Amino acid sequence: MNKEDFILFSGGAQGAEAEFGTNAERLGIEEINFTFEGHTIMRKRGLRVLNHEELRNGDVSLEYISKLMNRRYTDNTTFRKILQTIWYQINNGQEVFVIGEIMKDKTVKGGTGWGAEFSKICNKPLHVFDQKNNSWFTWNKMDWIERKKGDEPIIDRTHFTGGGTRILDENGKTAIRELFDRSFR
Repeated sequence: MNKEDFILFSGGAQGAEAEFGTNAERLGIEEINFTFEGHTIMRKRGLRVLNHEELRNGDVSLEYISKLMNRRYTDNTTFRKILQTIWYQINNGQEVFVIGEIMKDKTVKGGTGWGAEFSKICNKPLHVFDQKNNSWFTWNKMDWIERKKGDEPIIDRTHFTGGGTRILDENGKTAIRELFDRSFR
């Protein structure tokens, strides 16, 4: 497959999403960034502003997410819309790459965690770069498997999702750049 066949689905927000977009653009890979009116984002390339009806399609119960993620989420309009855009990112990707932190309960920290959990529910290949552990992990349908040096994941599905934390450390930036370089040599 040619890299011209690939599409990154993301949200264009500060941190990991912006870094995924920067690397896609660097290598000439198309990107689509789902957002909503009034949301502050860093990436304008491939912008897809969802209307109220489309956002409603991605709605999910905060009570359900809170139970699934073992934490409480506040119900405010902006946060709900962010979760709804994540639904579009995950639905459109055939595999998912996330930068964040894996918690002891096997969820991923923060709002990013919903994207990871939704990926599990949809049975999509899921890879997380844990910035704290400085390592890639792959979900094997039961647990996280740490990837060894030389066996890090590659992007091998034409429609892929890239997301994660807004607080991107240098090792997270490096992990994204190396992921793209490994995948599109």
